[in-house]
Amino acid sequence: MIPKQYRLSENEVKKVLRFRKPFFAYGFIANILPNKVGHNRFGVIFSGKHTKTSIARNFYRRRLYDTVADICTTGSNDIVFVPKKGKTFHHQNIEDIAGFDKDVGFLKKLVKK
Repeated sequence: MIPKQYRLSENEVKKVLRFRKPFFAYGFIANILPNKVGHNRFGVIFSGKHTKTSIARNFYRRRLYDTVADICTTGSNDIVFVPKKGKTFHHQNIEDIAGFDKDVGFLKKLVKK
């Protein structure tokens, strides 16, 4: 997990989704909005359509936060990760986990630039 200062609140997530600049990967969209805080802040949206259980939602949310922890201080953006329509994730499916890591790694490279 990343510290709370690097996470977005619900209202901040809504603001990013309203005024965003999207970047696309195979299964994810990274919505980016510049901020004036001086460091990156992250959010992720997993609905019940994408992950059927709270265990899976928490698993992927924590995995995403662990993946992006090293780029928290490199920029000044608010970033919200949203799965594409029809994409489902299960925390015990190895293919889902590998695809998730691949997509987040790709979007992480885009965010670093």
